[in-house]
Amino acid sequence: MELMKDIGLLTEYGIAKGLIEPEDRNYTINRLLEVFGLSAYDPTPAASAPAGRDLAGLLDRLCDEAYRRGLIPENSVTFRDLFDTRLMGTLTPRPSLVQKQFRRLYVQSPKLATDGFYRFCQDTNYIRTDRIARDLKWTVDSDYGKIDITINLSKPEKDPRAIAAARSGEKGADRFASLSPGSFASCQDSSPDRLADCLKGSLADCPEGSHANIASPSPDDRIVYPRCQLCMENEGYAGRPDHPARQNLRIIPLELQGERWGFQYSPYVYYNEHCIVLNGCHVPMKIDRGTFRKLFDFLRQFPHYFIGSNADLPIVGGSILTHDHFQGGRYTFAMERAEPEETFSVPGYEEVSAAILHWPLSVIRLRHSDPDRLTDLADHILCAWRNYTDETAGIYAETGGEPHNTITPIARRRGADYELDLALRNNITTAERPLGLFHPRPEYHHIKKENIGLIEVMGLAVLPSRLKREMELLAECLTRGGDPAEHPSLTKHARWASELRDRYAVIDETNVRRILREEIGRVFVGVLEDAGVFRCTEEGRRAFRRFIAAL
Repeated sequence: MELMKDIGLLTEYGIAKGLIEPEDRNYTINRLLEVFGLSAYDPTPAASAPAGRDLAGLLDRLCDEAYRRGLIPENSVTFRDLFDTRLMGTLTPRPSLVQKQFRRLYVQSPKLATDGFYRFCQDTNYIRTDRIARDLKWTVDSDYGKIDITINLSKPEKDPRAIAAARSGEKGADRFASLSPGSFASCQDSSPDRLADCLKGSLADCPEGSHANIASPSPDDRIVYPRCQLCMENEGYAGRPDHPARQNLRIIPLELQGERWGFQYSPYVYYNEHCIVLNGCHVPMKIDRGTFRKLFDFLRQFPHYFIGSNADLPIVGGSILTHDHFQGGRYTFAMERAEPEETFSVPGYEEVSAAILHWPLSVIRLRHSDPDRLTDLADHILCAWRNYTDETAGIYAETGGEPHNTITPIARRRGADYELDLALRNNITTAERPLGLFHPRPEYHHIKKENIGLIEVMGLAVLPSRLKREMELLAECLTRGGDPAEHPSLTKHARWASELRDRYAVIDETNVRRILREEIGRVFVGVLEDAGVFRCTEEGRRAFRRFIAAL
């Protein structure tokens, strides 16, 4: 029977990847039988464990069988994902075992620990490598260097107003019960043993007055659990149609500036080793002095990674504003390669290297060997920017009591030095630009309408999956003389297509795809320039210098 064979294959896969031991074979088979509602097993030997590439096919067959047996109510991606994650959960070691292995490797090397954990997250199918491989990726040349473009085929785009509405809904939430008390080991040094020692302790309480990340009552008295997709209790959660299954998620506990945080990888992996560092408590995003200290604390523990934070205001923030978190990884973005446009010094901080970066957004780069001095200057710049108004540049610190100025910070190591990029952001809206004055202009929405968050700020376009099919259709129109307006999905591109026909003398099968990729990149660069509060013009640079002078 094929089902018996596939249950055996999945079990052998777990053994081959080190997720379970050979001694766990019968136990695991019986757990899988339970999932399928079976009480007997035909021990037909599996020829060999599937390679990682074949895991997706094996899980597809098991989901097909589950649907035929009525174990999946609907043969959709949502319900199949819920079921195959349940299957992988039977192979995934308990959190305590994963944390012990991470500690053991970390003592040898932080890089060795993250390498092992990243591979583990792929082996458990938490990172669905088969889907990631389908993403379309390319680079385009620009005045700011090579820009990364990706069409994401695994995650839906979010409307900026929906994000802002979700954040507003949090403000009226009740306070939540505290987590069980615990304590972290006191870790003051920056040696490799530091994290290992910290992980031995139990998790600390959430700060007094904060919202704990446990089940919480919603206005209609239903229990909301987990509170959001970044809360710690997602670890092992079975999921539901409106919330992904996370039986194969494992989180490594961290301490950042005496607070309880967690380290995990993103299931979407927009770039190499794309990690998420999340607050142990369900508290909203907040950029302040403590943010800079936590970023540098993370770098002391993981010097081979960069780390950054989305801004803490709607429109210029990320897709989740309700839960404080950072994103990091091991990847060199175009922004990191960008050169200083002009240098300056701030009175009282002359020993800190400071520069305006040659980048479409308005970025100040700071560099020094002492992270405390960088923190001091970054906090000085943040406070000045929070209260800065320049009407001639369209910058207002607040209107009607609503603050508009914030920062997107990104930190990394440069040899013995620490480097901190501060992207100045402003989320003011106008009647002409209701989605934001420093948001992509309407002419660009056919390509990119989402918020410009941390990843885009650094020079990687994460574009919606719809573009894959739309570009295929548009290529046909451009090469065969068709009218994009005749296709409902291409109406939004009609004006752009007309501009392309005017710009290129010849568009045919030999060059149309290259042209579309380059022009998508051109649009994204324009999107980034729109997000810059000080334009990349002489007038804009004069305005930038006025702010620098105010420091």
